[in-house]
Amino acid sequence: MITRHGREGFYYVYVIENDHDLSWYIGFTINFGKRLQEHNSGKSPYTSRKQGKRRVIYAECYLSKKDALSREEFLKSGSGRRFLKNQLKNYLHATPL
Repeated sequence: MITRHGREGFYYVYVIENDHDLSWYIGFTINFGKRLQEHNSGKSPYTSRKQGKRRVIYAECYLSKKDALSREEFLKSGSGRRFLKNQLKNYLHATPL
């Protein structure tokens, strides 16, 4: 798909959860499947030092790289984390801590 900016595809902002300690990682990518594989195979410097598998618990896609990066920055803020906790409240209540 060609967007109005002349590029193919989407830009993704995602939240993954570590199944060992339930910690979250918020990130950005243009290749969602490859990036998750990197996280789970230890090829990502940000998540490789933690044990456990990661799974996607939240994702958004954007046509604009700038919009996606702005959203990633917001989700990493205190307000963004509050938004995620509210957005994922049913998931969080269903997950045993």
